Order: sequence, then C-alpha cells, then structure tokens
Amino acid sequence: MGSETHFGFKQVAEEAKAGKVREVFDRVAANYDLMNDLMSLGLHRAWKAFTITLSGVRAGDRVLDVAAGSGDLTRAFARRVGPTGQAWATDINGSMLAVGRDRLLDSGLVCPAVQCDAEKLPFPDGCFDCVSVAFGLRNMTRKDAALAEMARVLKPGGRLLVLEFSKVWKALEKPYDLYSFKVLPWLGEKVARDGEAYRYLAESIRMHPDQETLKSMMERAGLERVEYFNLSAGVVALHRGYRI
Repeated sequence: MGSETHFGFKQVAEEAKAGKVREVFDRVAANYDLMNDLMSLGLHRAWKAFTITLSGVRAGDRVLDVAAGSGDLTRAFARRVGPTGQAWATDINGSMLAVGRDRLLDSGLVCPAVQCDAEKLPFPDGCFDCVSVAFGLRNMTRKDAALAEMARVLKPGGRLLVLEFSKVWKALEKPYDLYSFKVLPWLGEKVARDGEAYRYLAESIRMHPDQETLKSMMERAGLERVEYFNLSAGVVALHRGYRI
C-alpha cells in the first residue's frame, strides 16, 4: 500500500493529493482575487507588500514566484527587477496560471509563465536571486522536496521567502476557528458558490506546519539564517532563508 498524506483533515494517497488540490483551484480560480480580499479584509495586500520589501530584490535580478496563482507577487517583482531583470511565474494549476498571466498582461507586463510541479522545478541549479511562494506551500504534497527544489535553484546568497498561514496566537484561537470553519465556507458558498472548496482551505491551514517547524524544514532543505516574522497575530508568517 502506498504512502498517505493529508488533504484538509482527510487522509488520501500521496499520488492523489495533487489532483484533488487541482480540482479545488480549478473551481475557485475565477473568484480567487475577490475571495482573497473578502477573506482577509484586504490584509493579504499588506502581507504581500511586506514580503516584497523584505525580499531585497533590485533592478536586474532574476526572481521565481512559485505557486504564483493570480500573479500579485509576480507583478510586484516584475516592476522591481525592471527591463533588465526577469520575474518568472510557475503554478501546477493551469487555470490559476492563466488567470495570473492575463492579469500580468493587463498590467502591461510580459513575464514567463510555466506550468510545473514545485517538487520538480524545470530550472538549472543556482539561477535565481530570489524565490518566493505565497499561500502555496501548504497545498504541496511533499513540502520537504518542494523546499529543497526552491533552495536548489537559488544562487549563492539568494533568498527564499515563504508567506503562508501559520499558527495564530493562543488568545485568538477560538474566534479564529469560528471564522475559519463557519464564516469562510459561508462566504465561499455565497460568493463563489463553493463552500466545500473554502472548507478545504480552512482545513489545510490547520494542517500546515507551525512557525518553528517550518523554520526547521527550511534549514533541512539547505537554507541558512532562517528567520520568520509573524503578521496579524500569527495568522500569517513570512519565513526568509538564504542559500550560502
């Protein structure tokens, strides 16, 4: 019998998870940006702006945005690196990648977009100054493998930035649970006509490693000077590590 992993609170075969995640994001792609604004009360924009600031990305840099989704970070990175740099977008989900590519084009930006699995990035070793993954790591089946791949494609001195939902401060656990398991599925049903997809998203957040665990995972992947920054009382954390 093959290995199992979690899909939300359910256990599924490892080889089945990617397909199930793909189905969820196929269903939510059209309303993804609207739901992000509603779910976070617009805070996701501030979290992403903080990530860009801490990235240290400059004109001429090469940046890889993994699980780029609708392209918010890719767009910000593209503007930072300018015409002498490159901002690449990748996503395993074709529907999300298409949404992101169209939004980038609407912004007047032509960025390379590649549909691929983060666990098997189709890039040579050491070719990016910065790699980012925002709200995508928790959906990956083999997180250790994905982190190792992201570290592999970094140049020496390059940075990996992981922006992800994390463990909220203890005093807020009960109201956060109420919001996650009652309000989010209700919003998903009313706005996106898909409460189940947003119930999965809430469950996937609870199954994601906490701040210290993710820090240790990044260190095992070969990154050094790993640190994290709690945002919005730990609802989200930004981890940053360097390839030496």
